[in-house]
Amino acid sequence: MEELKKESNMGTDHEIAIFAGGCFWGVEHLMKKALGVISVEAGYIGGHKENPTYEEVCRHNTGHAEAVRITFDPSKTSYEVLAKLFFEIHDPEQEDGQGPDLGDQYRSEIFYTTSEQKEVAEKLVADLTAKGYRVATRITPATTFWRAEEYHQNHYELRGTEPYCHIYTKRF
Repeated sequence: MEELKKESNMGTDHEIAIFAGGCFWGVEHLMKKALGVISVEAGYIGGHKENPTYEEVCRHNTGHAEAVRITFDPSKTSYEVLAKLFFEIHDPEQEDGQGPDLGDQYRSEIFYTTSEQKEVAEKLVADLTAKGYRVATRITPATTFWRAEEYHQNHYELRGTEPYCHIYTKRF
């Protein structure tokens, strides 16, 4: 898993963060606006089916969650900053869904790629719990991330609209 932590790209170190917080369109849209984010891809992770399709994930028999894989520059932002944003752009108390989107593919889950990411995620969940939140977010080791079909990438940017089920709520 440590090999997922950093990727070399023209001599610059990048890190990867993977978050599932409901429909990947809204998470992708809002994460792209964060300082230091290089790219965000919509996809599927956490299940047992190789190379799943959107239709298969929606049938609830793959075990996958809709998620985003974020490539970021650690000299401009940190994993903790992105993880806090993740907790503030979706409802971490809702199980198996976000707003009107219901189903296990819309669950709240952090897929960590390093032991440091796991520690940060656990600390943030503890901080939220201490504030009275009943956090349903799972913290799971990352497995293979399957990039979603092209029509799921850059959804809101291509349509000129805003997310309907992801609204920023200050929690930290």
